[in-house]
Amino acid sequence: MTLATVTKRSVKSPPRPARRGRPPTGQGAWFLVLPALLPILVLSVGPLLYGIALAFTDSQSGRTAPTRWIGTLNFRDLVHDTLFWDSFRIGLLWAVGVTVPQFLLALGLALLLNQDLKLRWPARALAIIPWAMPEVVVGIMWRLVYNPDAGILNETIRDLGLGDGRDWLSGLSTALPAVIVVGVWAGMPQTTVALLAGLQNTPRELHEAAAMDGAGAWRRFLSVTWPALRPVALAITALNLIWNFNSFALVYVLTSGGPGGRTRLPMLFAYEEAFRYGQFGYAAAMGCVLVAVISVLLAVFLAGRLKGGEDA
Repeated sequence: MTLATVTKRSVKSPPRPARRGRPPTGQGAWFLVLPALLPILVLSVGPLLYGIALAFTDSQSGRTAPTRWIGTLNFRDLVHDTLFWDSFRIGLLWAVGVTVPQFLLALGLALLLNQDLKLRWPARALAIIPWAMPEVVVGIMWRLVYNPDAGILNETIRDLGLGDGRDWLSGLSTALPAVIVVGVWAGMPQTTVALLAGLQNTPRELHEAAAMDGAGAWRRFLSVTWPALRPVALAITALNLIWNFNSFALVYVLTSGGPGGRTRLPMLFAYEEAFRYGQFGYAAAMGCVLVAVISVLLAVFLAGRLKGGEDA
């Protein structure tokens, strides 16, 4: 027996690594996804498909005749419904009028809360209080603020000698601006939290380097803060625009769509057609149009994000 043979037999081969379990495929993967997928199918996809099917029928409340399939008749009537398109225009004014000031005020508040100030943590907690309040409670509270007789707003105006106040929620020229103010106040905290998280992810070394190069506060914001904050800002602005366009509870509690339909958002109009006038098929057609509009907005936003990611 040669030395090479003895050496080869005496050296033990390293142990084989234990085989790791392979990720589940086929039926196993569907079994794991099912608990999360089932509520979505039951609570979201199912009602959506039912609403789309309902839009092509003459479904009404209180009728004894069976529901008939009428094709696109509801959509053809909707094209010529000036009240619906007026509500659509009001919805766009509301969505933009709430989203833009909401973002600007939230950005200023996030920049302030990001500074090393005393009592910063209590200030952050107070800033998100409106977010923790239900929309119905917010609406009732602001109705008291806008009360024409004993509301704090009119009382302040009278104490300052600026007039006798006015009925803010019943005036044709003041109802929509008054409701927009409430929408900005109620939705600003969530935008502030998102922007503040983006600011805290910006490395401080970049600000320090820019300050050493002689850049002022505005220049540092444009060259350091905003490029890092832009993805968060675009995402939260797109989501706010969609959420605000879909608003219902807050405006319903404040004005119920009045006065004279000046605050009748598309969701309020569809709600009235369905549950006040019993036109379920026609209201479902309105819902389909709104879903289509929101889908287009989402597609444009996602396309912009993907294009921005490819350019980066």
